[in-house]
Amino acid sequence: MPDSPAAPQPPGPGPPAGGDGATAPMEARPQPDAPVCSPPSHPPVVEDDFQFLLCEGCRQESPHLKLLTCLHTLCLGCLSENKPIRQCPVCCTAIPQANGIPDMDNLLFTNLQARLRVYKQITSHNGPTCSRCRGEVALVWCCECEEFFCAKCFDDHQWWHKKKTHKVRKVEELRAESAHQFLEDTRKSCNLFCTSSSHPDQSRVCSIYCQRCEKALCCSCALLDNQHAPFRDIRSETQRRQEELSSMERELRRRRSGFEATYAFLQGEAARLEEAQREMRELIRQRVEQLVRLLRQEEEELVGLVEARQEQGRRELARELRHVEGVLRRMEAGERLVEKMSLYATEQEVMDMQPFIKGSLQELQRLQLPAATDRGQPRDLSECRARLQAL
Repeated sequence: MPDSPAAPQPPGPGPPAGGDGATAPMEARPQPDAPVCSPPSHPPVVEDDFQFLLCEGCRQESPHLKLLTCLHTLCLGCLSENKPIRQCPVCCTAIPQANGIPDMDNLLFTNLQARLRVYKQITSHNGPTCSRCRGEVALVWCCECEEFFCAKCFDDHQWWHKKKTHKVRKVEELRAESAHQFLEDTRKSCNLFCTSSSHPDQSRVCSIYCQRCEKALCCSCALLDNQHAPFRDIRSETQRRQEELSSMERELRRRRSGFEATYAFLQGEAARLEEAQREMRELIRQRVEQLVRLLRQEEEELVGLVEARQEQGRRELARELRHVEGVLRRMEAGERLVEKMSLYATEQEVMDMQPFIKGSLQELQRLQLPAATDRGQPRDLSECRARLQAL
């Protein structure tokens, strides 16, 4: 396709429009025979470098990111399912809104996600297609319209915006850039439009900032309304705000060291508390084991003492049992002998044996029964009872 006669030959952005704009200079038309799908000369996008763009709750991309007052970023899905409501699930800071959904959108992260998707299109294997005709391979990308164009649609784009200077870059140049460089280069310097009701079509770009009402104005509103003063250039104001944020960030970084030291101290206190608890548990366990060993030892000694006392009692009782048993047997033998004497003894046998038998029976008659209070009573265990009471 031949070049447009109104387009200058050197590539790159054209100079600002001048005169009446009838013959406004335009971007150089890309050559159709240029390679359109050469591989990028840099590594692919490193996903880890852009993890900060994800929702801090579900760690997923979302077109609806909300910025909380604690400066954490969460998607609407995580905020809708957040329990307890009105509390940040990351740091537990209160969310002032009653429904738990902040009003502030994280426009920075949302726009960076959109621009990163554009970069992924550029560095894809087949490259992007034209945003207008949807069929041809794109050769350029308009930074203002944020659209890709083939050669023909690029001519139409240049004619339509002949009174404006749109920054257009070749796709091949963008493929050679890294993701970070692409995001930095595609950052627009000013896209603020006046919100006055006199021109609701937002066709007038804001270039003035009113310090009294703290909003951006176009030149017409600033001149026609004498309520606005003092003024400041919008770029100076954005730069001032950026410097103010940077200054606050430096102050926070300085104060952060104090919080980090306090956090480390509290962590140490928690560790020491845990160690003291562990040592106390171990000491209790050791003392209880020692006490159990002492109790077992005392148990063995007391049981041994009781067994010794009971053994002595058993021996004495056995001796008495044998004595009483012997007396009973002697009585039985005497009764049996006297009975047999009366039945079968002759006079001579009675005369000879009667004195001996009489003496034995008289000895049996003199025997006394053992004391009833001593029978079946446990032996003296007062020492055992005293030691048990001491335990």
